[in-house]
Amino acid sequence: MKFTFLDFEKPLEELHQKIEELRTVQTGESAIDVSKEIEALTKKSDSLLRSIYRSLTPWQISQIARHPQRPYSLDIIGAIMENFTELHGDRGYADDPAIVGGLAKFDRESVMVIGHQKGRDLKERTHRTFGMPKPEGYRKAARLMKLAEKFSIPIITFVDTPGAYPGIGAEERGQSEAIGRNLFLMSGLKVPIISVVIGEGGSGGALAIAVADKLLIFQYSIYSVISPEGCASILWKDSDKAGEAASILGITANRLKELGLVDSVIPEPLGGNHRNYEFAFAKLKKELGQNLRSLKKLKIGDLVRKRQDKIREFGTFKESS
Repeated sequence: MKFTFLDFEKPLEELHQKIEELRTVQTGESAIDVSKEIEALTKKSDSLLRSIYRSLTPWQISQIARHPQRPYSLDIIGAIMENFTELHGDRGYADDPAIVGGLAKFDRESVMVIGHQKGRDLKERTHRTFGMPKPEGYRKAARLMKLAEKFSIPIITFVDTPGAYPGIGAEERGQSEAIGRNLFLMSGLKVPIISVVIGEGGSGGALAIAVADKLLIFQYSIYSVISPEGCASILWKDSDKAGEAASILGITANRLKELGLVDSVIPEPLGGNHRNYEFAFAKLKKELGQNLRSLKKLKIGDLVRKRQDKIREFGTFKESS
């Protein structure tokens, strides 16, 4: 797959093209040695990449979170877990491919893993409704969570969705009820729950599988009550002001950590997870292992109480005269 450069990375794309052209010359029948030129341009590209990523705006971070080559849930499951067995259907209406889930082994321990899943090409994106679940997707997730609780299996979820699917059929089948029921269910499950925002976490569509004992987020991921475009459309009737909305919303990982809404920020490689899967997977596996071990030390009653206390502390306010 051809690497995709974002709008603010255009200078990098130009350097990348020059490097590839020189490499073509180097590997061809020509006797010209251009290795020094390639090395110089590569150093310049690395330096420019550091410069760009040193001062990213919230809107630019939003674009990184949505990068089409960023690792998705199934990529992560395949890399850091073993013996994944996907389970399908909500036992009521249908299977929703926008949410994947099933049993797997993580560090030789059984876990129930659930995550949003987008698509790599138009056909798969359409099949998975661009990672936007319908009610049956959330009900499938609820079914798997109850199964995990029945057998005392920890739950790990991966969040990556623009939001719940907004179609008429989804509303007719009880979209808001399905999301609300998941929030209630997860607040009281008697097993450890760890959620990780791996891309974009949008609105209730994300929150429906993100009520957890520990909420982790990758460095260039976002988590918000509404997308920047949606916020701009409501406030200014102009989606082109999404960049301004992104700055106001406080959707970036570091800002969320400052507000106490996430527990840990997982570092990403320079340029984002899409540039180095191995780095991303190693950091995530280490963070998941540490958090899972600490949660398993708690008694079930204490685990649920701490989770519910954490939920009650969200949304503090001050009264003014």
